[in-house]
Amino acid sequence: MRKNIEKKPGVLLLILLVGFPQISETIFTPSLPQIATAYGTSMSTAQLTLSIYFLAFAFGVFTWGWLSDRIGRRHAMNLGIVLYGIGSLMCYLSGSMTALLVARFIQAFGASTGSITTQTILRESFDGNERHRLFAQISAALAFTPAVGPLIGGFVGQNWGYRAVFFTLVVMSVAIFIYSYLALPETFKVENRQTVSIMAVTKRILSNSRVLTFGFLIGAVNGLLFSYYAEAPFVFIEYFGLSQSTYGFIGIAVALATVIGSLISKKLLDHMNPEKIIRLGLSIALVGALLLLGVSAMSSVASPLQMAAYIIAVFVMLIGTGIALPNCLSLALVDFKDVVGTAGAIFSLGYYLLVSLMTFLMSLLHTGSLLSMPLYFIAVLLICYLLAKRYLK
Repeated sequence: MRKNIEKKPGVLLLILLVGFPQISETIFTPSLPQIATAYGTSMSTAQLTLSIYFLAFAFGVFTWGWLSDRIGRRHAMNLGIVLYGIGSLMCYLSGSMTALLVARFIQAFGASTGSITTQTILRESFDGNERHRLFAQISAALAFTPAVGPLIGGFVGQNWGYRAVFFTLVVMSVAIFIYSYLALPETFKVENRQTVSIMAVTKRILSNSRVLTFGFLIGAVNGLLFSYYAEAPFVFIEYFGLSQSTYGFIGIAVALATVIGSLISKKLLDHMNPEKIIRLGLSIALVGALLLLGVSAMSSVASPLQMAAYIIAVFVMLIGTGIALPNCLSLALVDFKDVVGTAGAIFSLGYYLLVSLMTFLMSLLHTGSLLSMPLYFIAVLLICYLLAKRYLK
């Protein structure tokens, strides 16, 4: 073990570890109409499987971030993956909506180690522009993970049903555990272990307006992204009449926007400071949301032209969020290197609670109208832009 302490983990491994929770979140979204029918509930209730996921995720990132400072990053990662596998198996076996929601909570609680522990490893293993660029590179790759989920889930669900989608996650949990167990080095140095006061770190975070702003921006942008994935099956499958598998390919096309945004963000670092890049990204995202509102109001009858315009508007919006998000993640905890694990846990708890709240609000706003989502997005992005302008100089 000691030989591995100075090793830096490979980029591919980091991408897989931080990405599998997002795949798990979105893989069954094409099956939401199927799930609602199978459990005899509404689409709005079925969408609660998304908000419960992020609620559990919020408490999970706090727990694993705190635990990784005590047992090490490697052990925290592998234990979480095991719990994630158990939750995935429970999803597969669930016989009621209540059982499915409990299983999703356990699944998400375990999967959250992939987010917080990987980010902690990144922050303690890399510095400066190398860290900024690595966050941008990983963000570009991660843009595909929420889209890969619907692509796989749409194909599997259409051909074998929604339970086969959950079984796919069981298989994935085994494969990821084996890879992590064999390839993930321990990056936490035992001699740096210290007793950290959670209350003291929380007080430091709450007294730092920049950190609070970054937390809101990260939570809000991710909340918008996953609210989109919650609402998109209604838009493309029920309104535009696409099949589950075709909807999955739409997701891949849309994900290219986040990749492009992340690559633009990486390139802009040569000419602009990260704070300006964040504000630019939010401006572009707001323009995209306004375009989405206009397209949604075009007609009450679905048409190929409206669908194409809808995809373009989403594309513009996600380019903007793709530009902003990597810099928020990279800068958020630069003043907390002495307690990066605990600070990351508290910070992530806050912004994932916001993601959970935002996806829950999206389920409440689901009325069958195309206008609900863009109006919601415009309001949130406007708040984000004003906060960034005020606190990120």
